[in-house]
Amino acid sequence: MATGKPVLLSDLVSIASDVPSNYIRPVSDRPKLSEVLSSDGSIPLIDLQGLGGPHRSSIVGEIGRACQTHGFFQVKNHGIPNKVIDGTLRVSKEFFHLTERERLKNYSDDPMKTTRLSTSFNVKTEIVSSWRDFLRLHCYPLEDYIHEWPNNPPSFREDVAEYCRNARELSIRLLGAISESLCLETDYICKALSKHGQHMAVNYYPPCPQPQLTYGLPAHADPNAITILLQDDVPGLQVLQNDKWVAINPIPYTFIVNIGDQIQVISNDRYRSVLHRAVVDRDKERISIPTFYCPSHDAVIGPAPSLIDDDHPALYRNFAYSEYYQKFWNHGLATETCLGMFKN
Repeated sequence: MATGKPVLLSDLVSIASDVPSNYIRPVSDRPKLSEVLSSDGSIPLIDLQGLGGPHRSSIVGEIGRACQTHGFFQVKNHGIPNKVIDGTLRVSKEFFHLTERERLKNYSDDPMKTTRLSTSFNVKTEIVSSWRDFLRLHCYPLEDYIHEWPNNPPSFREDVAEYCRNARELSIRLLGAISESLCLETDYICKALSKHGQHMAVNYYPPCPQPQLTYGLPAHADPNAITILLQDDVPGLQVLQNDKWVAINPIPYTFIVNIGDQIQVISNDRYRSVLHRAVVDRDKERISIPTFYCPSHDAVIGPAPSLIDDDHPALYRNFAYSEYYQKFWNHGLATETCLGMFKN
């Protein structure tokens, strides 16, 4: 499989001096990098230090305001040790620096595979490709999936498993705070997710000779409940705020958290799942690792009954998460969001 035309972008760029035509976006759908604003603190940075103590109500209020006004926030003092973060970033970069033959042992274009290396977004359906390779891992329950993960680099499973356990704990703490910020029981959202699902993508964005022509990922909203993003020190994430794209510069050892479509539904549109995208760098590779915390496929999602009244009718019908995720995958990122298909 490692012969002939490269399957992965990271192997293609080593022999291409220009962006191949199938990666070039139409003129109307290019990043317009000169028009992007700098974040300058526009995305709230929330200190979680006192979330388990007497300052909880204040921090819950901050989280609620961020969910309502931005759909995105950053967190520090989140409880995940620096050494766990460093280990995950290190072993992720090592994976993408393995030989082509070694990496391709994990390759699949089947979106139903729970562990797979692939490229772009959905190579079977998309017209224009995205400038990324990715390793997709299901991680909860961990013991169901870890044996499928790459065993090279040698510490990959151990390092990433430790990170996954920590990311799950943080997700549950944040979901509790988000529930409280909506005046729901602390465990409301966690219960709504049924048996829970957790997966992650290790995204690799190689240097791009013409970053103004393509995207790492085009504008999209996340289909899950919340996303916790770990990234290296190379900027790339941009968030749509007031119809302007805002670049979010990485802060070491913090995470970026965003609301997914399922929280928008549960909150009956009080909180919004916001469009975001990834751009690429001319000279530097970039690693980003989103953890997607989601309902299990059998979970039935709908607006929380206590958030429905005469002034706030239910905006969405109840649906199985499996139905939602299937529509999201089939439509790809071209439609940006498929929430409209589930509206009353």
